[in-house]
Amino acid sequence: MNFDLIIFDCDGVLIDSELLANRSEVEFLKSFGIEFELSDYMAQFVGKNTKDVLKGIESLHGIKLSESSWKLVEDNTFNVFQTELKPIAGVFEFLASTDTAKCVASSSSLERLDLTLNIAGLFDRFSPNIFSSEQVERGKPAPDLFLFAAEQMQVNPDRCVVIEDSLTGVRAGVSAGMTVLGYAGGSHIQPGHQAKLLDEGAIEVFSEMSQLSAWLGKE
Repeated sequence: MNFDLIIFDCDGVLIDSELLANRSEVEFLKSFGIEFELSDYMAQFVGKNTKDVLKGIESLHGIKLSESSWKLVEDNTFNVFQTELKPIAGVFEFLASTDTAKCVASSSSLERLDLTLNIAGLFDRFSPNIFSSEQVERGKPAPDLFLFAAEQMQVNPDRCVVIEDSLTGVRAGVSAGMTVLGYAGGSHIQPGHQAKLLDEGAIEVFSEMSQLSAWLGKE
């Protein structure tokens, strides 16, 4: 399949961060009197930006966390990343195998993207084409971020393919009028998730980066 731009989500697609981050957040939130089961927390918030996570926590628990309080949560997560964060297996090989333009479009903040992509050794593979939902009005599942990325890269949406692991992200890509592939190779993926990605509009789901190379190489 020929596309002019590959748009990657970051967490759970380029870096195996979702389980690390969500486990750390759930544990640290206890210090604010906020209790979540890890599976429930991930079902609610994977793929969403900080603003929507804070709104969700307030809605579910009646506790309004300030941005400074959330910064403490994130700082704790960043400390975990420094020692435990790894890139997704096969991502370097895939990036080296294609000349198609690439960018990152993530719900994470630009600060977090800078940190995590540098830890994983991927920052220089994408910079300066790294985009965050903090640069648009609405985060995923709205299409704003993906449309912003396509505009910045000067590519029409229908010539873009999005690689996403979250249901929220797949909805955003579909809403943007882009082709969406689901990635289900991260450590956080639960049984049945592949089918959910397809239900949301991903045209195919893969669990290894080599499968992505094969799919994009199809005529």
